[in-house]
Amino acid sequence: MFEGILRPLRWFYHEFGVVAIHETGRNAYLIILARTCRMFAYGTNALILAIFFSALGVSDHQIGLFMTLTMLGDVVLGTFLTLVADRIGRRKVLVGGSVLMVFSGVVFAVFENFWILLLAAIVGVISITGGDFGPFRSIEESMLSQLTTPATRADVLAWYVSTALLGSALGSELSGRVLHLLQSKDGWAEVDSYHALFWIYAVMGMVNLGLVLLLTDACELQPTKEAYTQLPQDEYAHNVDIGAENSPPPEEEGLAPLRPRNWIMRVFQWLSNRLAQISAPTRSIMYKLWFLLAVDSLADGMVPYSLTNYYLDEKFHPSKSVLGDITSFSYLLGALSATFAGPLSRKIGLINTMVFTHVPSSASVLVFPFPPYLWMAAGLLLIRSGLNNMDQAPRSAFIAAVVKPEERTAVMGITATIRTLAAMTGPSVTGILAASDRFWVAFVAAGSFRLAYDFGLYAMFVNMKLYEHESKQPTDGSHGHHPRQVSDEERELEGLVDSSDTDSGSEEVEPEAPKGRFANLEVPDLDQRVRSRSPRRSSIDS
Repeated sequence: MFEGILRPLRWFYHEFGVVAIHETGRNAYLIILARTCRMFAYGTNALILAIFFSALGVSDHQIGLFMTLTMLGDVVLGTFLTLVADRIGRRKVLVGGSVLMVFSGVVFAVFENFWILLLAAIVGVISITGGDFGPFRSIEESMLSQLTTPATRADVLAWYVSTALLGSALGSELSGRVLHLLQSKDGWAEVDSYHALFWIYAVMGMVNLGLVLLLTDACELQPTKEAYTQLPQDEYAHNVDIGAENSPPPEEEGLAPLRPRNWIMRVFQWLSNRLAQISAPTRSIMYKLWFLLAVDSLADGMVPYSLTNYYLDEKFHPSKSVLGDITSFSYLLGALSATFAGPLSRKIGLINTMVFTHVPSSASVLVFPFPPYLWMAAGLLLIRSGLNNMDQAPRSAFIAAVVKPEERTAVMGITATIRTLAAMTGPSVTGILAASDRFWVAFVAAGSFRLAYDFGLYAMFVNMKLYEHESKQPTDGSHGHHPRQVSDEERELEGLVDSSDTDSGSEEVEPEAPKGRFANLEVPDLDQRVRSRSPRRSSIDS
């Protein structure tokens, strides 16, 4: 009987990727828990933010402007922090983001002036869509991609998404109940109850800070060995000391690049240099993906959950507790469905999982404004939310699979920036439409854009070859660690070494140091490949 109970638990442990988190280690638990607490705070925001400003007497046009400018602040802050994260330390950046999150929560809990709140949202960290914009997500995904293997990555990222949605569900449910409780008490105004929720937001920022401080050095970018050792083959090679370290830097030789005096051009040059650090093959892939993600993010920015709740509140006038229940249940469905993203991506592939789960969600956005009853509109919202997040973990795993490990933080940071830039124009458009009694047009346009993203994604990437830059490639659906694939040249070198070891018995023999003009040449490690500068093949390979 005891074995009968353990068998389904063991099946769930392996099939749904819990074993992948266990294999990844303590840092994965901390990152996932930190995001869950953060999304708990964001869930309280998604329910009340637009309604909070409406209660303050802010116009629909100003609400849209607030959301657009807040996303612009996320672009500037998120781009800068993610591009320098590998240089100054990923954990330091996450600590700074947590402090900004606490700062924003305190300001929103105390002040009611629109411009002060706008400044706090731009400079700090406030989620106006219920999503995880800002510096956190791209850095955390880069950490998890580094800590995992190709075999475990999709499962770990799936739990990273699903537990976050569970946190959003709990936050929305709690906020609805707290609002209902406080507003029913004497002496509590509607605005005062909203201020109370922002204190919860600030506390969650402090919890996020504590969890980030527990992360270890394994989360930082690890130095990699050079993949090639160059051996000069021409007749003048003996005049070149390839081990020389005393040559003057280019700046001392008069080759230093000119720095533009205009600070805007300096920022542009800095961003261009960071983008240039990404290899050309990676850029050719990401340009297409970035365009599609921009289209999808524009659609999401037009109808974020905060504005969707505002639409339901204006059209059907439900109580805040009912609205909180709808939002909470939608997040809960999203959390449950996201747990299937990992197993499904192993069965049908990353791109197929992204497209086939996202299309029904996009269609539900398209027809959302047409139902005449609350229960019908709520049903469409549940379909949207339940399937909307199943593409997040496969998308992150897909990006990690097609870029080099040292490029992941920069690529994911730029991806987040492009998505935020595209999304930030949406609320302003929706605000203008809502002010002119055409709120429903935003949902029709957003659904159409999302469907265009889905079909374009399938057409461009369904046959993309993955894991070309991975040292360990998945061969099946198991979670074990797979050996690195060895090239023919490496096998040939290893064969030579093995044969010399066999001839010499168990005794280790030091290699004879080179003499004469080749005294400065170093024998490459066995893990390195030997490349010739001349058109002819190296004698080692012949």
